[in-house]
Amino acid sequence: MNAAPRPLAAPAPSAHALPPALALVPHALAVLWLGLMAGFFGTYSGNVNLATLTLDGRTYAVVQSELNRNVRHPLFFALFFGPPVWCLLALATGWSRRREGWWLVLATVAVAYVAGIVFFTREVNVPLNALTEGWNPAAVPPDWAAVRAQWNAANLWRALLSLVAFVAGLATLVWRTARAFGPWPASRGAPACPPPCTPARL
Repeated sequence: MNAAPRPLAAPAPSAHALPPALALVPHALAVLWLGLMAGFFGTYSGNVNLATLTLDGRTYAVVQSELNRNVRHPLFFALFFGPPVWCLLALATGWSRRREGWWLVLATVAVAYVAGIVFFTREVNVPLNALTEGWNPAAVPPDWAAVRAQWNAANLWRALLSLVAFVAGLATLVWRTARAFGPWPASRGAPACPPPCTPARL
């Protein structure tokens, strides 16, 4: 009489692998940073820029220049350049899962942020800032309102793209977490998956 086959043991996690919850930390920080930047650009487009539409040329030149100068501080730069850094760290912790959908979407988010926010800002918003800061408030150029409209439109693009990036990044975090930990148990004492369970993989 043959003995019943013994179930295969689940493969042991790599000694160098991060614990599942720890591996999610940079991913969660990437989503947080994306949300902060979406809120920053959205506040400008939905509030500050609407207020500047009521200003005359002289006042706009002074106010916009002061806003531009006072936003250049270490905290802003950490927030502005942080999303792609956290995304890269999140992608690195999930390198073994690089063929999965969440990994590919998060990589796309990182590329979109670098191209559509960082480089776009350097090529569009920064030159407009320099132009505005070079104005003499007592004698603004005739096309000052067109420059204001260009800056507002450029910031609206950043607000919309950063919002899309935040939503996509949040979706990848939920997606990754669901794949790593499986469905919630049906009852409090029920196992999350029938034995033998495979270890969470991030």
